[in-house]
Amino acid sequence: MTDGVHVGRAGVDGAANQGWLLGHFMPKGELLHSDDVEVKWGVHPPGDRRAAWATGEIRTALLVLIKGAFDIELRDRTVLLREPGDYVVWGPGEDHSWQAGDVETVVLTVRWPSLPGWRLPPSAP
Repeated sequence: MTDGVHVGRAGVDGAANQGWLLGHFMPKGELLHSDDVEVKWGVHPPGDRRAAWATGEIRTALLVLIKGAFDIELRDRTVLLREPGDYVVWGPGEDHSWQAGDVETVVLTVRWPSLPGWRLPPSAP
């Protein structure tokens, strides 16, 4: 990057970092480094599920379904995303988990702020 513009392909660029494209974990000084927001292009095989619940969350998140089907599990309900463009937003204090549907699923996640120390294990087999 020399001109303040970064062009890429989300599925390729995010593959080395569990889909994460932008956030505090990118090299400082790079355009993709941010302490304010994180962006992920998540590609999930059929039946993929989170290995552990995210608890004690202090950030806000937006998840948009691009392709497939995705369930966001909250403590008091499960949100079913079935049509491209379906989305859910949850705030601080919302424990959550997720599971992909029976086809390859793609979701776009935006979280803010971007904070170190919140990485969970990869999804369960």
